[in-house]
Amino acid sequence: MEQALLKIENLHISFPSKKEENKVIHGISFELNSNEILGIVGESGSGKSVSSLAVLGLLPKATKIEGAITFEGKSLCKLSNKEFRKIRGNEISMIFQEPMSSLNPSMTCGEQVLEVLLQHTKLSKKEAKQEVIQLFEKVKLPRATEMYGQYPHQISGGQKQRVMIAMAIACKPKILIADEPTTALDVTVQKEIIKLLKELQQETEMSILFISHDLSLVSEICNRVVVMYQGNIVEQGNALELFHNPKDNYTKALIKSKPSQTERLKTLPSVKDFIEGTFDNDIYTTTEREAFHEKIYAEKPLLEISQLKKYYVGNKAWWFQKESLVKAVDDISFKLYEGETLGLVGESGCGKSTLGRTIVHLEKATAGTIHYNGQDLTKLSNAEIKTLRKDIQIIFQDPFSSLNPRIVVGEAILEPMIVHQLYKNDQERKEKVFEILEKVGLNKEHYFRYPHEFSGGQRQRIGIARTIALQPKLIICDESVSALDVSVQAQVLNLLNQLKVDFGFTYIFISHDLAVVKYMADQLVVMNKGKIEEIGDADEIYANPNSEYTKKLIESIPKGK
Repeated sequence: MEQALLKIENLHISFPSKKEENKVIHGISFELNSNEILGIVGESGSGKSVSSLAVLGLLPKATKIEGAITFEGKSLCKLSNKEFRKIRGNEISMIFQEPMSSLNPSMTCGEQVLEVLLQHTKLSKKEAKQEVIQLFEKVKLPRATEMYGQYPHQISGGQKQRVMIAMAIACKPKILIADEPTTALDVTVQKEIIKLLKELQQETEMSILFISHDLSLVSEICNRVVVMYQGNIVEQGNALELFHNPKDNYTKALIKSKPSQTERLKTLPSVKDFIEGTFDNDIYTTTEREAFHEKIYAEKPLLEISQLKKYYVGNKAWWFQKESLVKAVDDISFKLYEGETLGLVGESGCGKSTLGRTIVHLEKATAGTIHYNGQDLTKLSNAEIKTLRKDIQIIFQDPFSSLNPRIVVGEAILEPMIVHQLYKNDQERKEKVFEILEKVGLNKEHYFRYPHEFSGGQRQRIGIARTIALQPKLIICDESVSALDVSVQAQVLNLLNQLKVDFGFTYIFISHDLAVVKYMADQLVVMNKGKIEEIGDADEIYANPNSEYTKKLIESIPKGK
């Protein structure tokens, strides 16, 4: 029997702390064979990324590692940094989750791949440059020669990920570790990256360790799957078999936490629901949805957008040339009714976030009207807009960057109450903050903690708490769950829906994930290149899309094998 290329045996990993060791991996074992794609799936904190960093010797020096990690029969646990440097990027390479933070902003994309080739091969600089251009062509980057001189900030997220893949395969490694390589990418770009990795694997016969929190995505690319939960392996086996016949409740939860593409559940199941067996599989009937729509559409619209445009000046013109215009939002019109959720979906760059920011007046409209409760917002003064901000709020994609790291979260939630002079005094406001924290699934003690002390899902709850503190009528959710694990995403979506019932909120829900938008939205607006491709009932559009662009978005959603 052929020996495994990579073998993990009874691996334990602990991080030292002042009080006691923090054990994150509890005796896991698995193998990666030659010419195989192995998926490791689980939520944040399950230990999947820590395990891969241990393979490459990238964990902090003080980390305690027990067990065995062998590559081609040789132990990796006792290697020095110098010995690891010969392996990293050469025999075992890695694609990291966030390409922007992994790429050097002061070097061109070509120079960064060139650096890897010069370090690990005997190619001359001229030969290495030609090899980089060929690699860019191999990973299907447009205008490969021109791309060599581009800086990371000048290219899209999908293109940055392709540069990272080119860098990772430059030295023809035997193992490629892909750590969440498609998280937060558009579904269409995600599909392209998955297809590219499959093609490269078949062409080079390298082995891939594919790490993700999305089991349906993993089942589309992998031969076998390892499911991790809280530092343990709960299940492993053939990808197709595991996806269709999961044995462990945690595996079942990862599959069911994603919004269904065939039915509309009233509540998405969380991991806790499945493990405790408390999930109620209740769905909305067609009659219930029709009755709800009949009720809300009988009233006047809360928000009416008419021929809205937002243009930016593109590249500056030389001499007598005309300045180019970027039409981010181009002649958009729709109506939004009180109590409704309107979904805005499309790829990055389609204009959906710019539209949201223009509605809330973080961007000034170039033309058109925005009527809120019959009042044209484009005609208001700055002072009037400031007063209006209490009614129209926005939840941003990254809650960490929208919270002040130097003040406790309770003060961050209390701050807008002071600005808008809500309640009689600070004590009353503080009591209200305690109440809101509990409403979003946190507790009073969290008032006194700083943003860095929370997980991604908890920070998103804090962002929601800060938004609802002002008791707004309209909330714009801008990619507010795109970077969350599927089970945490389910919890946040459930929370938003419950708050909608409790407080009578109206939502504009912006996302590139059409499955999530379908679950949340009553009405759906599909955007492409600043324009509306399609608008109508969310379930109708999903079942019978008219636009080829909408069909492409739906077909790109990972459905599993």
